[in-house]
Amino acid sequence: MKKNRGTSKALNMNGHRKKESILFIVSGPSGVGKSTLCDYLEKEVASLKFSVSTTTRPIRGSEVDGWDYIFTDEEQFKKLIDQDEFLEWAIVHDHYYGTQKKIVDTLIEEGVDAIVDIDVQGGLSIKKNDPSAVLIFIAPPKLSDLEQRLDNRGTDNSKTIKTRLENARIEMQSIKSYDYLIVNDSLEESKELIKSIITTERYKVHRTDPEFIQEILNKFKAAADLKL
Repeated sequence: MKKNRGTSKALNMNGHRKKESILFIVSGPSGVGKSTLCDYLEKEVASLKFSVSTTTRPIRGSEVDGWDYIFTDEEQFKKLIDQDEFLEWAIVHDHYYGTQKKIVDTLIEEGVDAIVDIDVQGGLSIKKNDPSAVLIFIAPPKLSDLEQRLDNRGTDNSKTIKTRLENARIEMQSIKSYDYLIVNDSLEESKELIKSIITTERYKVHRTDPEFIQEILNKFKAAADLKL
């Protein structure tokens, strides 16, 4: 089965040029809505692509290998670790998860921004090695809401849900280490908020191509000279 993420809509950048691609990290407790928001961004924001993570956990429901995750076994995952193929990796809920360097590098080489849906451990690890990465934490309004979402998802038994809720309490303690916080109480509002974060980061002066800034300055200097 092959899914279609859709065609990215044009984003009016007003001729603005960045000096380099941006790596956006989206983290938060399991079931909080990270995948939904990442899918939305890839469809709605130009020049932004999703970096698919690798995991040893079993495939769920309608998930597609290579699309939602790259599914592999523990032996192969450990080989990738030994070969230093991961930008980051961690053990979460008794399964291995990781972000392969080559996947992110390919997106960067294409000149697009990359968005990765990873756990808190992985997000903080990447931020440590790449301070320019942007960390976005998605939180549930209440723990009871998260429990209801996990239960409605229908992919985990009661023991697994209990473990995920216990881990959620721990993950929430890392909020202060993130750059942005979105409480996903309203999906539509959360979509607009996370989209605005992408736009804001793209327009920051320190991310702007120095040559583009100089072009703007030269235009003003030329105009001023003409008036002299």
